[in-house]
Amino acid sequence: MQSLQNKRILVGVTGGIAAYKAPDVVRRLRDLGAEVKVIMTRGACEFITPLTLQAVSGNRVHTELLDAEAEAAMGHIELARWGDAIVVAPATADALARFAVGRADDLLATVLCASDAPVLLAPAMNQAMWRDQANQTNLQRLAERGYRTVGPGEGAQACGDTGAGRMSEAAEIAQAVADCFASGILDGRHVVITAGPSLEALDPVRYLSNYSSGKMGFALATAAIEAGAKVTLIAGPVHLQADARAQRVDVVSAQDMLEAVMGVIDGADIFVGAAAVADFRPVTSESQKIKKTAAVQTLTLELEKTPDIIAAVSSLISPPVVVGFAAETHDLLEHANAKMQRKNLQMIVANDVSRDDIGFSSDSNEVIVLTRSEQVEMPKMSKDQLARELIKLIAQQV
Repeated sequence: MQSLQNKRILVGVTGGIAAYKAPDVVRRLRDLGAEVKVIMTRGACEFITPLTLQAVSGNRVHTELLDAEAEAAMGHIELARWGDAIVVAPATADALARFAVGRADDLLATVLCASDAPVLLAPAMNQAMWRDQANQTNLQRLAERGYRTVGPGEGAQACGDTGAGRMSEAAEIAQAVADCFASGILDGRHVVITAGPSLEALDPVRYLSNYSSGKMGFALATAAIEAGAKVTLIAGPVHLQADARAQRVDVVSAQDMLEAVMGVIDGADIFVGAAAVADFRPVTSESQKIKKTAAVQTLTLELEKTPDIIAAVSSLISPPVVVGFAAETHDLLEHANAKMQRKNLQMIVANDVSRDDIGFSSDSNEVIVLTRSEQVEMPKMSKDQLARELIKLIAQQV
């Protein structure tokens, strides 16, 4: 089963007897690596308690739209932005009808209206209600809006009837959630991604580097894999766990990274230079620790440029699509555009690393993407969410 590692999943529970299966759905999602938050309708609370779902999710359960404490920070919008995907299990006939016409009079319906995340519905109802023409029309409307459906299954129902309408089992729902992230837009492609900083040694115990965490490059690797690509991830020294499906190559210096890239770039379709490679390195790296003595009050370092990895890839005779990053502290668009032109890139991702709430060490980012034909502004979101949006744009360049 596909991993949901680092994914944020919102589980909506509506008022049907199948609500008793919701804790197992949450557990299965967490087993796949997801972080889960639960939204319950008032009807759902008549069948199962919020305390149960809080215990299995590890997070507070959300039940009310007009919650003074939560809405002080626009809680419904924060939830909508938080979720990488939303699954409604069970989705009753009443819930489907309300979603189909865009009602926003409770927390779950409002979050669905406010979210751009993929939505998966797990219908659960009596077999006659399932077959009802109005219900089928609602499902068709939702499908036209991009909502996905898993199930329902067939069998004995709580009312004593037998037929279609049983909510799918938890394992099947969890698999369907994982499938929401498998777009296939990079099927058969080889993507090479660099991530993290480089370390340039001054002596055996000191180095020049930067604040890059590698989070953006690692998120891009997972997003590319979900899109169907074979991924080679070339990582500087970071404390992150890569997606097990990526071929990871660990390096230290800019020269190491260049050699690793050139060793795998032949035949690659896309190169994403997300690493924050040090621009300069010491001309000489001392073999012994540089000692601080009373006689030495200052130390002068002679630096030279490190190899330009992105430029080296874009200058190949038959280069892949090359995507760069521009981490800037001022004149963001001017510097990013100049870099894209100078290095002959198909696309560049510009972000302002002078801000404390985004950038190097943050889990979130806000960027402007430049291609040769358009400019796309992406609002603040998690780096995992941003990676999936960037992969969609990158796929358009192939």
